[in-house]
Amino acid sequence: MAQRSDVSFPSGQDRCAAWLWRPEGDGPHPVVVMAHGFSATRELRLDAYAERFAAAGLGVLLFDYRHFGASEGEPRQLLDIGRQHADFRAAIRYARGLDWADPSRIALFGSSFSGGHVVAVAAKDERIAAVVAQCPFQDGLATLPKLGVKNVVGLTVAGLRDQVGALLGRPPHTVPAVGPPGSLAVMATPDAEPGFRALVPPEGTRWENRVAARIALRVALYRPGRAARRLRCPALWCVCDHDSLAPAGATVRHAQRAPRGEVRRYPLGHFDVYVGDAFEQVVADQLEFLVRHLRPTAQDARFARAADAASTPARGAV
Repeated sequence: MAQRSDVSFPSGQDRCAAWLWRPEGDGPHPVVVMAHGFSATRELRLDAYAERFAAAGLGVLLFDYRHFGASEGEPRQLLDIGRQHADFRAAIRYARGLDWADPSRIALFGSSFSGGHVVAVAAKDERIAAVVAQCPFQDGLATLPKLGVKNVVGLTVAGLRDQVGALLGRPPHTVPAVGPPGSLAVMATPDAEPGFRALVPPEGTRWENRVAARIALRVALYRPGRAARRLRCPALWCVCDHDSLAPAGATVRHAQRAPRGEVRRYPLGHFDVYVGDAFEQVVADQLEFLVRHLRPTAQDARFARAADAASTPARGAV
């Protein structure tokens, strides 16, 4: 069984904290590089996916972005799309440099907001072997109406205040990442607060429910799904048909433009995929896709055997 270790890697002037699962044997082994969505940190159920992939013999690198969680970076809670893309690229460089990793078999996994990141990053890196984008943010223009007019106006005002303050050297003005309907929060749909809170472990978390408000000025213009047509590698979109934040129709339209794209659709909401039977179904589909496209070699005999077992949902698992 792969053991998890704490590692870090440089990105810009800071270091990103990560968990690394190394498969048994000398390798070379494939590696899945993973990071979470909007404001979320690695312990918010993304480690459950990593552990399932690792049980199948895949190497996994799961990291926190700069400014969040256990990673360095000041000011805290600064969500900068360009920096998060750079963190993914830094993580990929680190994974390719591992002495037991196969640099030609690096896959990317993103969920929600990072489901957009992995499409955008892989579209510019021909060496990425596969992409998994789960309940993915693909089109800010499609998401904008889901946020509600009142909320959009309030977030815009807060974003302008934060942006002007940044130019004047002031600390960030933050807003909640998630809140109940009617509140001023980036995610305030009916399922957002209970869904997000269900991901937060009772202890051992560094997640904070706040982000620098300037991101509100950029979300609508972020349309990573448009990069799907430039993907060279196989890509799997796991789409929630009842997604309250990343509309399924827009996601599927972008995915269908990918030359080697696959789409799996589920009668689920945005936060359902992380827990219970829905998690078991989705992670099994993702594992099947990764095993199929990461090209097991003779040295990966254990990988192929373990993948068969791991793709079968565990009874009663959560």
